[in-house]
Amino acid sequence: MDRLIYIAAAGAQAMLARQDVLAGNLANASTPGFRAELQALRAVPVRGDGASTRVYALDTTVGYDARPGPVQSTGRALDVAVEGSSWLAVQALDGTEAYTRNGALQVGADGQIVTSSGLPVMGDGGPITVPANAALEVAPDGSVVATVGSNRPQVAGKLKLVTPEAPLERGSDGLFRAAEGELAADPKARVQGGALEGSNVSPIESMIGMIAAARQFEQQMKALQGAEQRDQSASKLLSST
Repeated sequence: MDRLIYIAAAGAQAMLARQDVLAGNLANASTPGFRAELQALRAVPVRGDGASTRVYALDTTVGYDARPGPVQSTGRALDVAVEGSSWLAVQALDGTEAYTRNGALQVGADGQIVTSSGLPVMGDGGPITVPANAALEVAPDGSVVATVGSNRPQVAGKLKLVTPEAPLERGSDGLFRAAEGELAADPKARVQGGALEGSNVSPIESMIGMIAAARQFEQQMKALQGAEQRDQSASKLLSST
């Protein structure tokens, strides 16, 4: 059997994987702080006699697009846009420390500052708890200032901001983690209060990529069908002799 059948099938599978990545990016085009996932293919020549023209297309994960998204002013006190290459530390569902650029924060029922998905936001000494009915404001250095009534403003905590030296790894929960574990807080990291960083996904580029992947998938399927037909024809010829 011609190895072209396996090669075309591998190519079609790679195009399906690319479609999944592009669809995931497109679905998060409006998610604050989302980083587009990147996907690439690498060519692996087939070894063996008569196979020098056969090349497998294998999926290669290359990480995520680290470019910042557009920052839009919201005027909301607990919206923060992390500046530069820094990240906001949160506590994931498994209890580990993870990192995100989604700065749409809110106050939970227990008074803790949490993300829009309910994850506790980490401070220098753990989750940050604010007084009830307090007016909140986030300073550029991440300090959460709480004012209750006519009392003097007090610092309830400070957002833990980290600046990784190496690229982070995206987990299955959509959060990012460092290979070496928890990162130390960066005192030089800054946030912009009353603003949110948008997703860095380009919907137009994602749509164009999905159309191109669909066409390439069709070409791989045509090659697969052609190889199968030629294999059947050869089998008939051999069986008739």
